Amino acid sequence: MNFRDYYSILGVKRDAGEKEIKKAYRKLAIQYHPDKTKGDKASEEKFKEISEAYQVLGNAEKRKQYDALGSDWEHFQQSGASYDDFMNQRRQYRQDQNRGQNRRYEYTSGSEGFEEGSGFSDFFEAFFGGGGQRGRTSHDFPGADVSGEIAISFMEAYTGTERLLDVDGNKIKMKIKPGAYTGLQLRAKGKGQKGTGTKRGDLYVNVRVEPHPIFKRDGNDLNVEIPVDVFKAMLGGKQEVITLSGKVNITIPEGTQNGKKVRLKGKGMPVYGKSGHYGDLYVTLSVELPKNLSPKQKELLKQARDSR
Repeated sequence: MNFRDYYSILGVKRDAGEKEIKKAYRKLAIQYHPDKTKGDKASEEKFKEISEAYQVLGNAEKRKQYDALGSDWEHFQQSGASYDDFMNQRRQYRQDQNRGQNRRYEYTSGSEGFEEGSGFSDFFEAFFGGGGQRGRTSHDFPGADVSGEIAISFMEAYTGTERLLDVDGNKIKMKIKPGAYTGLQLRAKGKGQKGTGTKRGDLYVNVRVEPHPIFKRDGNDLNVEIPVDVFKAMLGGKQEVITLSGKVNITIPEGTQNGKKVRLKGKGMPVYGKSGHYGDLYVTLSVELPKNLSPKQKELLKQARDSR
């Protein structure tokens, strides 16, 4: 099993701080994101590598374990065992080896594994199948969990959508309910990597919603700004407003001031997982002044001013 140097994949030093790692990940994720490199298999694989590296180095506990295990990180991931159990089994294996042979084995956290001839792959086979060494167990360990990210449009978040994902050659249809939001995590049980037995890990998908050019989201509520001409603001009237579910007309009262907010109940985003429940839409009225007035219009405005 080849060792994956996550630091090299993200292009950072081993002593890089959290912010530096996050910055490097974001830069590479944008560069190799499937939405920008559609059909490029090499870029897709690179994006998976980048995501995998950040899942580990971006998590303080996982990074600590990765640094401690070095090239044996993959064996730990494939085992499906907890970190403590894995380390205990490793220590037990080393003790068995020392009792059975007059040789000393030292484990290093670098890329060399065990020194003096006993690679960690021997330990892995002894405890997780393969070979006839003492201490072998018949336990089946589940496969590792798989995580990734998918981007959906703002309208897809409103209506709901689905994606067909490819995980180790398996096609998985992931349904996303209306009201999805950035940071939403979906789980597909048993759709991750295969373990030493029949039990697979789980698939975790993080959702990212692309921003809308007009509507601004605040939880389940939406905000939008629309222009209103000054005469309608002064005299009142009807104003057409575009919502995600269609056009509606609202009433503009006489003397409406610039910046006034109008609430349209139930015209916001669907509440995720609650059918029939919606947030609200808040419309901010932006009163626009006319730029080019005719002489007659100016005269009329002067008369209106003087009459006050």
